[in-house]
Amino acid sequence: MMQSKLSGLVGRSSGYIESLPDHIKRRVEGLKGLQVDHAKVEADFQKEILELEKKYAERYRPLYTRRAEIIAGSVEPSFEEVKKGEESDPPEEDEDEPKEPKASLADAQAPANSEKGIPEFWLTALKNHVALSELITERDEDALKALSDIRMSYLPGTQAGFKLEFHFGSNEFFTNTLLTKTYYYQDEVGYSGDLVYDHAEGDKIEWKEDKDLTHKIETKKQRNKNTNQTRTVKRSVPVESFFNFFSPPKPPKDDDADEEADFDELDERLELDYQVGEDLKDRIIPHAVDFFTGKALAYEDDLLDDEEFDEDDEDDVGSDE
Repeated sequence: MMQSKLSGLVGRSSGYIESLPDHIKRRVEGLKGLQVDHAKVEADFQKEILELEKKYAERYRPLYTRRAEIIAGSVEPSFEEVKKGEESDPPEEDEDEPKEPKASLADAQAPANSEKGIPEFWLTALKNHVALSELITERDEDALKALSDIRMSYLPGTQAGFKLEFHFGSNEFFTNTLLTKTYYYQDEVGYSGDLVYDHAEGDKIEWKEDKDLTHKIETKKQRNKNTNQTRTVKRSVPVESFFNFFSPPKPPKDDDADEEADFDELDERLELDYQVGEDLKDRIIPHAVDFFTGKALAYEDDLLDDEEFDEDDEDDVGSDE
């Protein structure tokens, strides 16, 4: 009961501040002034972090280039690279009987005329991410098999934001070899000290004739009431597709406030779009092989378990038990 009463006071004035004498209210206003200065330092802190991220992005770049070459099959991994990969996997546990050690692949050679690279690498990696797997339809998969690389770059100068680059080989669906999506941040930081998302922009996809995966053609017959003749009408209808990712939702403008719209639904779409972009930047691109193999799923499950545990702890606050 006490917890319920306290929850009801959140965001509401108790009247205490208003009852303070003016000389104490003045001190409170002074603390607010210090908080303004704190926000300025916080903003500088975030800018420093952004510059540090840009610096290390350049150190990551040759590793991502090497990864792309191995995936494409233009080069083979070196002996040292394979050994490091084998040693990075922890030994299997809970085995009743010890197994013989696996033969090392470090010296293995590809047979002549074998398939190059790692087929469907990025399609598999994306499907092993919970949120992205829900965006990818069966119709999308054939197009995503042509996805050869995903890169991330920061915006130039002092502009805060990042760009995602999706590189495609030739395919039957569209002519673009590169599709980009850019996320922009606001100039000021948020209350928590983090950069605040502003909006995103995506490239226009040049679909080949009758190959638009974001729409389907519906055929409907119409009858003329006067002549009793029928005609066939075709119309393009939007459908769910991963490639809607490149047509992100737009945040409402101030002059749209009077228009009727489901702002809750729009907020959810904006939040999902931003979260997917952040996950691609911070998790999928840096750890692509772990998403390809499924190793990342274990870490994803741990994160979900931790979040559920935290929620359970919050529910227990104020309990008599």
